Amino acid sequence: MMNALGTPSCLLLVGGTSDIALAIARRYRQEATALTVVVAARPGARRDAAAAELAGLGCTVETRDFDALDTGAHAALVESVEQDIDVAVVAFGLLGDPERAWTDLDHARELAAVNYLGAVTVGVALAARVKEQRHGVIVALSSVAGERPRRSNFVYGSTKAGMDSFYTGLGEALREVGGRVLVVRPGFVRSKMTEGLDEAPLATTPEAVADAVVEAVRSGREQIWVPGTMRVVMSGLRHVPRVIFRRLPI
Repeated sequence: MMNALGTPSCLLLVGGTSDIALAIARRYRQEATALTVVVAARPGARRDAAAAELAGLGCTVETRDFDALDTGAHAALVESVEQDIDVAVVAFGLLGDPERAWTDLDHARELAAVNYLGAVTVGVALAARVKEQRHGVIVALSSVAGERPRRSNFVYGSTKAGMDSFYTGLGEALREVGGRVLVVRPGFVRSKMTEGLDEAPLATTPEAVADAVVEAVRSGREQIWVPGTMRVVMSGLRHVPRVIFRRLPI
């Protein structure tokens, strides 16, 4: 259970090698006297390194095999966690090649399967656990890319739009049983996923996202943008006429 300060005793990272997911775990470890972190990711050197780092910080670490495309195994993954899951972070995703994504059927299918279908099946499995526990917070890492399709990455954006909509609705459903969903919409994050890309305005870091997530979970919020000014920017962009929007350098 969460303690009186809103700090979890058990944290599940689905996509546990994500820079943001690991930053969230580090941030919670700063506050928790005891923290179990379940790192769900594909087996390999990155998962081993993530587990070793968290163990070195004093966390009790468990690992689970996770593949976003293996949707039939997602329920079993969630069920395998013996402790009550106080906070679950849905942190996996595939950015892909934006030009290949709308010209290559297999690549488009992969983005849709990982970013949307995989996220939905994980969400359904987590929702069942929250209903059983009668408590728990699901943190869904969405993106501002899903708020309005842009020529530069509209396939990725469309998958995030669907994922965002699902988790927003899931939050409404889980309120009735004592659960909660926090949808997080970061802008450009300096991470492994964006390495080598041109940095966008208002770029942020995994650590800044983690700080915002921890505070939002504690305060009971349901949606956040990181940095916070992104909320104003995206609100404006949603209302820019299409003929002007398509000329913007985004």
